[in-house]
Amino acid sequence: MADETREGYDAVADAYADSFAHELDHKPFDREILDGFAELVEDTGVVVDLGCGPGQVAAYLTARGVAARGVDLSPCMIALAQQRHPQLSFQVGDMRDLAFDDESLAGIAAFYSILHIPRDDVPAVLGELHRVLRRGGLLLVAFHLGDRIEHVDEFLGEPVSLDFVFFTTPEMERHLNAQGFELLASHERDPYPVVEAQTRRAYLLARRPD
Repeated sequence: MADETREGYDAVADAYADSFAHELDHKPFDREILDGFAELVEDTGVVVDLGCGPGQVAAYLTARGVAARGVDLSPCMIALAQQRHPQLSFQVGDMRDLAFDDESLAGIAAFYSILHIPRDDVPAVLGELHRVLRRGGLLLVAFHLGDRIEHVDEFLGEPVSLDFVFFTTPEMERHLNAQGFELLASHERDPYPVVEAQTRRAYLLARRPD
């Protein structure tokens, strides 16, 4: 699935950036969540925007004093992110096997990036995030709510083969707890009309205990 995800987002990178690079302008709740996260991780160390796409979350956090950098599976997305935000650092990477040392990150924001991870692989991915977070480090995960998988063969006008995996809040909370995280906050919201896919969303803030 990683190859199909990489190829799919490489194919739609330009259209995706045009469609979503300014999405936070229209999502006050997402901005509020990110503002709270920024206050907690500011001046604590490096924070990674995981599945960064064109870099909008990394840029938003940086503007709030966070030492943010971006990681994405798609080389084309990384190239666009670097072009749009030349003052930031972006790198190609897979959340299943991150190129960071143990306990090296102060925080991770995984905004709608876990949605292409097969359900059975989620525990291992969260274990990898736990590995690279320092003790006391924070993880912010956002995802679409549900218990289904939606497959698409076309996205933003390009042929792709992508699975979008939906999770329930209790399901994700169990995974986080099983991987050693301490849950700090949990929120859900209805979709904003017009500006995004019409699915309910969840936001979980968790901490790797000291």
